[in-house]
Amino acid sequence: MKKTDTEDRAGKMKSFLMGARIAAMVSLGVRLRLYDAMKGAGPLTSADLASDTGYHERWVLEWLRGQAASGIVQYQSGGRFELPPEVGRLLADKDDLDYLGNAFESIPHTFATVERMPEIFRTGLGLSWDDRGAWAAERTEKTFRNWYRQVLVPKALPQLDGLVPRLTSGARVADVGCGAGLALIEMAKAFPLSEFHGYETSEQALRRAKTNREDAGTTNVSFHNVAEEPIPADASFDLICTLDCLHDMPRPDDAASAIRRAIKPDGIWLIADVNCAATFEENLVNPIAPMLYSASVFSCLSSGLSEPDGAGLGTMGLPEPKMKQLSARASRAFAAWTCQARSTRTMRREYRRGRLLLLQLVQPLP
Repeated sequence: MKKTDTEDRAGKMKSFLMGARIAAMVSLGVRLRLYDAMKGAGPLTSADLASDTGYHERWVLEWLRGQAASGIVQYQSGGRFELPPEVGRLLADKDDLDYLGNAFESIPHTFATVERMPEIFRTGLGLSWDDRGAWAAERTEKTFRNWYRQVLVPKALPQLDGLVPRLTSGARVADVGCGAGLALIEMAKAFPLSEFHGYETSEQALRRAKTNREDAGTTNVSFHNVAEEPIPADASFDLICTLDCLHDMPRPDDAASAIRRAIKPDGIWLIADVNCAATFEENLVNPIAPMLYSASVFSCLSSGLSEPDGAGLGTMGLPEPKMKQLSARASRAFAAWTCQARSTRTMRREYRRGRLLLLQLVQPLP
């Protein structure tokens, strides 16, 4: 019998509810490092896993049964459970570019934010990164860590014509919206003769950045709170980066204008942002659009509206045409620019938000 539209929609809503509960159990497994214990261990009983992790066997058994029912782990005969290698890579290998554990681990914080949303919807004023607590900066740091360490320096920077020789001989670099500073630290380690400056509004992120700098032992990196130390308008920077942050900013136009004043006449503005379509109708066919709009409400749009009259661009608020408009409003000098690495697998998967958009904006000599 053919299902009615009502039955189809009811089934879809139930699948959403089931997915939310499964995601919560995955989040728990990541937090308790249960996947870590199962990775490469072969078939295990609940008693084995409880012994290896120090947790109560009955709770471990119920979690394992739920994982098997969800198809995440495989059930073997004799009450044994096994983590498939491909799942272990996604949920236990923290150095893999496709690692998803960080995203699942943030789910409880996202659901906790739901309690704050009614007031936000009434007032229109969103949450800044610091309003959301330390977890927001930590989660963002973990999400992008592998890309910064494995892709940015060896694969992304060499695509920008003439940049690596400049960095090797000694250049001045800024990261606007630097977060926890990992991108700058990776570049600083690779190019010790260059000077790196991170600019950020989040105190939580700046604390993480300074800790990361100390742990890395880099001495050519400085971090600045833009409210106290704005990026200097002295045309002194060879490279300025804005990595997955312009669409989060309440004042992206102000940021673009500040970058125009800070960059050298032949400097490079490197933008990494979400590669989305120019219209909502086009974005509807994106299979991960539901996730992106959800992320926007809880994170990107909230940040963009965290100040009165904020831009409120949202996660998919800076498609290529709007990015061109943004740069053009900052300066006619930014009219000459090129788009690179739009569809290579290395560049499109890292942020897990569809394809990654890498732009090289070059300010020509006057």
